[in-house]
Amino acid sequence: MVRIVIGGQLKKQAIEKLVKEIGGNNVEVLVKGDLDAVMAVKNNKADYYIGACETGSGGALAMAIALLGKDKCVTLASPSTIKNKEEIEKEVESGKIAFGFTASTSQNILNILIPYLLK
Repeated sequence: MVRIVIGGQLKKQAIEKLVKEIGGNNVEVLVKGDLDAVMAVKNNKADYYIGACETGSGGALAMAIALLGKDKCVTLASPSTIKNKEEIEKEVESGKIAFGFTASTSQNILNILIPYLLK
């Protein structure tokens, strides 16, 4: 079971629904405010943090970067760039545990990210 906590500023409930649809019984999903979400990862109560905002990095990842460190966080989609499947998999393999993206790319990003986190 992979434990995922959702923070960020936008579409938390829609992201929760998508994660549950994609991950099924293999994911445990919690929605929290940014500070509580990041602290859940930091205290090993969640394995991964995901969040969305308008830029994919500001409101989605600011607290994660502050508390987990920049080396554990990555923007998977911004208004100008969307990482492809291979790039996303490489970020996971490199140890990233906090993922930010734009709200408009949620479905595309999660369709790649969630199955890879379940491997």
